Amino acid sequence: MKGERGRKTRSFLCFLLHSSLLFFGERALAELRYSIPEEMATASVVGNVAKDLGLDRSALSDRRFRVVSGAVDAYFEVNADNGALQVRRKIDREELCQGSAACLLELKILVENPLEVHYVVVEITDVNDHSPVFSQKKQIFEIAEHSSPGTRFQLHAASDPDAGMNSVRTYTLSPNEHFELDIVQSDDEKIPFLVLKRSLDREHKNKHFLFVTAIDGGKPQKSGTLNVSVIVLDSNDNRPIFSQDTYNVEIYENLADGTIVARVNATDPDEGMNGEIEYSLSKTLASKVSDIFEIDSLSGQIKLKGAVNYEESDIYKIEIEASDKGIPPLTSRCRVVVRIKDVNDNPPVIEVMSLSNNVLEDSKPGTVISLISVKDKDSGVNGKVILHITNNVPFELKPSYKENTYSVVTKGFLDREEVSHYEITIEATDCGDPPLSSSRAFDIELSDVNDNNPRFEQSPFNFYLVENNIAGASVFSLKAIDNDVNENAVIQYKIARTEKDNTVTSFMNIHSENGDVAALKSFDFETVKSFQFQVVATDAGSPPLSSNVTVKVFILDQNDNAPVILYPVSSNGSAEGVEEIPRNLKAGDLVTKVRAYDADIGYNGWLLFSLQQVSDHSLFSLDRYTGQIRTLRSFTETDEAEHRLLILVKDNGNVSLSATATLTVKLVEPKEAFAASDVKSAAKVEEEDNVTFYLIITLGSVSLLFVISIIVLIAMQCSKSTEYTSKYLQDANYDGTLCHSIQYRSGDKRYMLVGPRMSIGSTMVPGSHANTLVLPDRRHTSGEVSFELLDY
Repeated sequence: MKGERGRKTRSFLCFLLHSSLLFFGERALAELRYSIPEEMATASVVGNVAKDLGLDRSALSDRRFRVVSGAVDAYFEVNADNGALQVRRKIDREELCQGSAACLLELKILVENPLEVHYVVVEITDVNDHSPVFSQKKQIFEIAEHSSPGTRFQLHAASDPDAGMNSVRTYTLSPNEHFELDIVQSDDEKIPFLVLKRSLDREHKNKHFLFVTAIDGGKPQKSGTLNVSVIVLDSNDNRPIFSQDTYNVEIYENLADGTIVARVNATDPDEGMNGEIEYSLSKTLASKVSDIFEIDSLSGQIKLKGAVNYEESDIYKIEIEASDKGIPPLTSRCRVVVRIKDVNDNPPVIEVMSLSNNVLEDSKPGTVISLISVKDKDSGVNGKVILHITNNVPFELKPSYKENTYSVVTKGFLDREEVSHYEITIEATDCGDPPLSSSRAFDIELSDVNDNNPRFEQSPFNFYLVENNIAGASVFSLKAIDNDVNENAVIQYKIARTEKDNTVTSFMNIHSENGDVAALKSFDFETVKSFQFQVVATDAGSPPLSSNVTVKVFILDQNDNAPVILYPVSSNGSAEGVEEIPRNLKAGDLVTKVRAYDADIGYNGWLLFSLQQVSDHSLFSLDRYTGQIRTLRSFTETDEAEHRLLILVKDNGNVSLSATATLTVKLVEPKEAFAASDVKSAAKVEEEDNVTFYLIITLGSVSLLFVISIIVLIAMQCSKSTEYTSKYLQDANYDGTLCHSIQYRSGDKRYMLVGPRMSIGSTMVPGSHANTLVLPDRRHTSGEVSFELLDY
């Protein structure tokens, strides 16, 4: 939608441009026009421009009366003493206009104080100073004696650089019995044909010599002669015939070499060699054409072998010959007219005719500061140009009555105290598809006051700092931008200190000139998770202006904490323990669980367990994720009674940290069996009494625990917020691993929930200790949850 809307806007602008040119074109009738013949001597007077324009001749020198021309070899100049327009160098119309119908030179006459531009058009009329010339002085035809009367043979066309009546007007043929001349008008040139009017007799005369004369229409007339030799042959009696006399082709310029332009086709009713046709470019073609086009001798395909440029030539006329292989060979000709279609391949060119770099600040709106002209070598719509000023400046373009000429004028009052310098960029865009554009920039100097505050690129700034940073080193940098210049743009930075600042921000320092922020201490993620402070940027203007920004710093975790063994732990704090198990355990039974935690988070706190040493590898296995130690088989009488296991616990950081624990497993015999059956009978009554007693105690204890639980629950609900309930989880099946974790944030703290079964709705209590879980208050739901939590 955006591209379509841009094309519609460009089309509308082109329509306005065309309308404005029609309007201004009516005013252009007032321009001066002179007409002179070519080849006039140097210093010849064309006309008195000053007199015709009504200018004061005595002030011409002071007003810098001159011809403004973009060409290096200007043909005219003005005499500042008498105001006459003079010929500066000899003019050759044929070289300058290359035979066009009208040869016009447009001049721009510029006078200053006040600035004025006048347009003068000088028409160069043709003088008959060239004779018609044939591309070759001699042309030979081989004609079979049985050729029918009326057979036509194309002759070389003469060329005359002169234009109009001075160009080639007619051709004449020397008197003879067998041939006559026919002239065909093709586009803007006349093509002569030699027509057989009487049959030839080789036995009577085998050669004929003719003279073709090209005559121009000048006074006096000039002419050129072509010698034509006709050799009479017999044999091959059918010449190739083209499907068309003239092929018309249109191609775009700038096509790649090897592109097929057209294909000609000729047929010959003869058989054998007399019917085989070969195609070739006419030998009379100009070298410029033969350098651009080539033809396949067998297929008749015409291809490009050089570049075609519409701006150099918009039409090429190619003469093609088709010859059979008979003896003698017969030849016919056709013409391929290749018209070149313009491609928008030339961007507009902007020319600054006059420019005032210094503009007074009290200049009134409409003051002219520059004269601009624009040219585009393309034609049609591709050559229509739209000019506009791209940047937002208090200047605008005013079109002149002359096409593609503009004035740059002020469109408002200027204030030197507001803006001291304007860079005016003028962009010219043509109406081609796709459009091409070019730009021209120039500077206008007007002074700066300190009216812009320093500004930061973003607010607030968020920076992430890895813990254990080097104290005193730069950790990040802040930069503020000030649109003013010189001392008004010199910025100094400082940290805004207040009484409410915490201790952490007092350890931050900023370089006053470049904004580099340094940390004066090394931060610990487990102690500080984040903090923020204010930075003020102040310029050096008078009075100074400032702005501030909030900087938020987040500390990132490093793997700087080794795992800590929770079990086994001896009384002296070392990771050692003894576990007694009965000998009658079966394969897969649980022996014990190794428990550990890591103060780091994420992968840095994900622990893995492994057995480093074991006295008998066939007896015990260790789960690498849960830390559970189980038997691999049943014990036998030959197994030793004591086994020592060395267990390694490591985290998953980039550089892993680890801890070890030593566990001694002792095998003990199961309890002795009860006495003989008679002893069991005697004690049966006493045992039943004991069971009853224990049952009463158990029921009483359960009831007491239930009442205590209700009281504790009510007390906790009163002391905590209504949104969460805090519970200490005691899970007999706790496996002691930190193999899974979820991080939570509450205020300025982060927490990690780890455990084999986790609830996404769980979070941590700020300020709580390990194994403390906060659950959403779901008083009307039931269920058991087992977690391990770590406050880090």
